[in-house]
Amino acid sequence: MPFLANTPVEKMTGPYARRWWALLVLCLSLLITVMANTSLIVAAPDMTTDLGLSSSDLQWVVDSYTVPYAALMLVLGAIGDKYSRRGALVLGLLLFAGGSVMGSMVDETSLVIVARAIMGVGAAVVMPATLSLVVATFPRSERAKAITAWAATSGVAVAVGPLVSGWLLEDHAWGSTFLINVPIAVLAVFGALALVPPSKAEGMGRIDYIGGLLSIVTVGSLIYAAIEGPHSGWGVGPVTAAVVAGVGLAAFVAWELRHPHPMLDVRKFALRPFSGSMLAVMFFFFGMFAVIYYSTQFLQFVLGYGALDTGVRLLPLGGAVFLGSAVTGVLAPKLGVRVMAVTGMAVGTAGMFLLTQIDKGSTYGDFLAPLMMLGLALGLAISPATDTIMGSFPESELGVGGGVNDTALELGGALGIAVLGSLLGTAYRDELTDLVGNRLPAEAMETAKDSVGAGLAVAERVAQDPSAGPQQAQAAVDAVHQAFAHGVAQTSLIGGIIMAAGTLIVLAVLPGRRGFAKQSAEPGAGTTASEAATVREHTGATR
Repeated sequence: MPFLANTPVEKMTGPYARRWWALLVLCLSLLITVMANTSLIVAAPDMTTDLGLSSSDLQWVVDSYTVPYAALMLVLGAIGDKYSRRGALVLGLLLFAGGSVMGSMVDETSLVIVARAIMGVGAAVVMPATLSLVVATFPRSERAKAITAWAATSGVAVAVGPLVSGWLLEDHAWGSTFLINVPIAVLAVFGALALVPPSKAEGMGRIDYIGGLLSIVTVGSLIYAAIEGPHSGWGVGPVTAAVVAGVGLAAFVAWELRHPHPMLDVRKFALRPFSGSMLAVMFFFFGMFAVIYYSTQFLQFVLGYGALDTGVRLLPLGGAVFLGSAVTGVLAPKLGVRVMAVTGMAVGTAGMFLLTQIDKGSTYGDFLAPLMMLGLALGLAISPATDTIMGSFPESELGVGGGVNDTALELGGALGIAVLGSLLGTAYRDELTDLVGNRLPAEAMETAKDSVGAGLAVAERVAQDPSAGPQQAQAAVDAVHQAFAHGVAQTSLIGGIIMAAGTLIVLAVLPGRRGFAKQSAEPGAGTTASEAATVREHTGATR
């Protein structure tokens, strides 16, 4: 058996013999790209102290990865389709590793942001390539299982990222959280060459680069506006970005409708299975990423857990993802996508509403059930939705399909952190102002209102001030804890309402099992006959 997998999938006469090993490599590649998002949340306090980051700086250290990641996936997925999906995977992994090396070595905020942006571009190549290669490598009878494993990996990575980051930070500086990506990426490169067969679209025409450029402008501007508007105020920059996003979206839709070979056939959004599944992915990760964002802060800043202890306490979420994925593998073929997606979203919504009970006296036990419910919900809802999205694309557009699915995931997560993170900050500042009043100097109060970490730093300075004393310092700590707990409860209420509305929308949009088959096979609905057959097979729908 040759070391390198050289036979293209398109030339194989039967299923690829080492496809499950190939899946392992693809899941490993996916793991590090998702971990890069969540591991930074635990490393943020050390980075803030070492680099002297403001809350705005920290926001952009986080989001410099997210913006190119979300904006470029559709275009880079199409390029992988045309030239080489495995080649795109390898190139993306090398680019990701290069950005990780840079991030581990620099000590200036601007350079960290650049390093994270390079990693984001690499991830934008890797993520759609992994999903398209999963679908291309597995026969249709096994694709649902393979996609379930892929989706479960993305959920587990949400919990594993903080754990690995916390373990490294016990004995190493924050740069180690970047450097750990390098050996994993190199291992994935060799694994891809040895185990993942080459694949590309057969007979694909010219790439619609104008449509691709319009999609980049639209998604990038939307995320920028969502981040900067709530955080820095709706000044010229965020308002301009929001206008550009709106105009870009209109131009993208108009161009794609007229183009003979569009980057993305927007008529697919008229198909209820496709559009409902896209909404399910986007709404779910809107809530999921936000909960991880502020739960880790509560565990670290209010409950006082270290980075490693925080990561360990997120592990039940990963276990619940596996449980939900196992249940999905059994029930989805029998019940269909609508039941699984809506049930999962309802469980996740209930978990978020539980967080409205958080107060200053809450313990880790108050977070355990909501985190496990969100993990279970992810396992139940996301793999059937992803399977349906990928089943809406022909074999020649698997990279585009992966890009569309992953853009929905990343866009939902970015908007969740931006919108709910902004609401959290506002609720924290308002409550802290009410609790503290004029008992702190104006400058110290402004600093304390910036974030929970800044508030605790101010309390520490108060403790060191001979004119204040330990009682005033403890009062400041109690006020910061109470204000942040209030912010978590209020934000979870708004987030729960948004997720509940999303669940009802998905329930209304997704058809039942008979509707799946009927819509997918309708002439002129935007699918080819092969696409319709794929959708029916993946969802268990019957005519």
